[in-house]
Amino acid sequence: MSEKKNPVAAAAEKAVDKLQEAIQGGNEIPGVPASEAPALQEPSEPRGPLPPKHDQRGPETYSPTGQLTGTAQKEVAQGGERLTTAQGTRLYDTNHSLKAGPRGPVLLQDHHLREKITHFDHERIPERVVHARGAAAHGVFQGYGSAARLSKAAFLGKDVETPVFVRFSTVLGSRGSADTVRDTRGFATKFYTSEGVFDLVGNNIPVFFIQDAIKFPDVIHAGKPHPDREIPQAQSAHDTFWDFVTLHTEATHHTLWNMSDRGIPRSYRMMEGFGVHTFRLVNADGGTTLVKFHWKPKLGVHSLVWEEAQITCGMDPDFHRRDLADAIEAGAFPQWELGVQTFPDTEEQMFEGIDLLDPTKIVPEELAPVQPIGLLTLNANPSNYFAETEQVAFHVGHLVPGIDVTNDPLLQGRLFSYLDTQISRLGGPNFAQLPINRTHIPVNDMLRDGMHQTAVHRGVAPYRPNSLDGGCPFLAGADTGAYIEVPAEVPAARKVREAPASFDDHFSQPRLFWLSMTPTEREHIAAAYTFELSKCWETAIKERALLVLANIDAELCAQVAAGLGLPAPEATVRPAAVEPSPALSQLGQTWPADGRIIGIVTDGEDLDAVRSVRQAVLDAAMVPLVVAPVGGRLGTGADALDVQRTFTAARSTEFDALLLAGSPPPGADAYGARDAKVDDATAQVRAVDPRVLLMLSEAYRHGKAIGAWATGITALEAAGIPSDAPGVATGDSARTVLENVTELLGNHRVWERFTPAL
Repeated sequence: MSEKKNPVAAAAEKAVDKLQEAIQGGNEIPGVPASEAPALQEPSEPRGPLPPKHDQRGPETYSPTGQLTGTAQKEVAQGGERLTTAQGTRLYDTNHSLKAGPRGPVLLQDHHLREKITHFDHERIPERVVHARGAAAHGVFQGYGSAARLSKAAFLGKDVETPVFVRFSTVLGSRGSADTVRDTRGFATKFYTSEGVFDLVGNNIPVFFIQDAIKFPDVIHAGKPHPDREIPQAQSAHDTFWDFVTLHTEATHHTLWNMSDRGIPRSYRMMEGFGVHTFRLVNADGGTTLVKFHWKPKLGVHSLVWEEAQITCGMDPDFHRRDLADAIEAGAFPQWELGVQTFPDTEEQMFEGIDLLDPTKIVPEELAPVQPIGLLTLNANPSNYFAETEQVAFHVGHLVPGIDVTNDPLLQGRLFSYLDTQISRLGGPNFAQLPINRTHIPVNDMLRDGMHQTAVHRGVAPYRPNSLDGGCPFLAGADTGAYIEVPAEVPAARKVREAPASFDDHFSQPRLFWLSMTPTEREHIAAAYTFELSKCWETAIKERALLVLANIDAELCAQVAAGLGLPAPEATVRPAAVEPSPALSQLGQTWPADGRIIGIVTDGEDLDAVRSVRQAVLDAAMVPLVVAPVGGRLGTGADALDVQRTFTAARSTEFDALLLAGSPPPGADAYGARDAKVDDATAQVRAVDPRVLLMLSEAYRHGKAIGAWATGITALEAAGIPSDAPGVATGDSARTVLENVTELLGNHRVWERFTPAL
């Protein structure tokens, strides 16, 4: 006798029946792993390597000495139909070692085993001490020509297009850490210019923890995991970090930025970049100007909220890496304008009382506006992570005519450190010959030999002067493109280990930043300090941190002290009288919604509306992901819709906005033993799948736009979300609802849902 099915289970089975066909991938939705769909069985007919996906390309094919070879990129990748050794000898077996009989010992003469295992043992090069966790892309930089009066650098000329490779990164975590931790981000750009390689190696925060490079090992040792237990990973919420930054208060400004929303960006595509230091530009007449470099994202500067970042660390630790690659694959190419703040190159190198050589200080944009000088577009993903993203070598000393350094003591130390680091990581001095690092112009450097030398040099006289090689290479002059350092005056002085008195002000600029934040942003800063300091064991470190905060702002100190259960101390310095800089806030402007991820939640009904709104999302240059009870396809025939996410796999943190195309009943897998997001006690009596309700409640709590039509409004009601709440769009037409949601996305979040107390 068969059991009678309850109505909920019957409805779930009906949904399963509608989602039968497997997803077939395509270019509209990014994430397809290869350029061709695989067969069910292991292929047996020999064929050559598959071509790369449409969004991928490798480094340009230049020789180790920087000469364009014209070689097709496929000819520097693996080739041929058959498995070979590294020397090209074909192999008949790679599953069994050469043994003395089937059960005998492995023979020393097994050259294939030794080659294969030896190479595997050495696949990992030492990871970067900092910035180990990275993601990168190829692109192009187009100069506006507006910098011609400032710099003679050729790549800044009007409409000059320069290939680039850009690497984004976190600072503290290892290669295996998560993307959405609270941390500083690296923003490093390699320009393959017609005058040589120029590297602009910066961060997403315009100031740094320290004023002198000699302290860099200290701040990194303090921020890295404790050396006894190797925890915590990829975070600053621990005693050693706060011990250092509260004793070394020049770190206060950077720490405050990191505790703000800037420490948890929504995406690399929505992140500012800064050169941090003051550089010197030189024009064609020899005139000099001091500048600070800025990268301004075309999509605006946006961040995650802290709970959202924490959930994402577990749901998708590759969130930022995936977001960048998927956007490029989908054709939503990220863009940034490069801009400069300019200052007179005076002897004292000060501007409006701000020391331009102090890397812990900014110059507010209201005092020195950022002038755009070019456009960066990232348009291709790497074809091999190790060969490109991992082996790319940046160095602040990679300069071109028209760009020079200053005496910033942090920059001066980086000029030594970066070169030394690359030699260590990449096995010797020839790291510039790796394809991703090769210059695109001829090289004749007289450097010879060394580990991993891949250029085959000719001639007998790698020295100057010589006559045996016909005097080649010859020196260049200013009229033939030589790099000539600016002959800046060096003041007569004693050799000392000191800093100028202007470096002693550690609190006025942090106060400027705090006062420039909106009430909501201040709430986030107070919460970040409370969270981080609550993770410290030592009460003395917490109390010392409160003393630092008291010197920034009494209300900030009081809020954090209350959260820690400690008394708020009095300030030890008079609060600085500063004028807020609205440019420092991320709120108050509207931005394009290009590349935003829109989740379309459906119960499998009203597929015409789902198709229509999905196409409208694509037409608006956004990415639609259909979320359904189970995977497969919705509907049949040519109009069937692929399902990108199931209720089991989806979480609100992946989406910038949610659209409710239906009110799905609990699925067949909606029970706690299968999916812990489900509450067994109430799951089967709810009208809507509890995973959908969880997505809605999180999205609402995190200030995301939500839209619903038809039966989707029922799901809103089941989640306890009023249809007239801020940032909730409802209506009869799916496309009208989408239009309202798209408009809301221009503000990034529905800030009205956050009620600040500060």
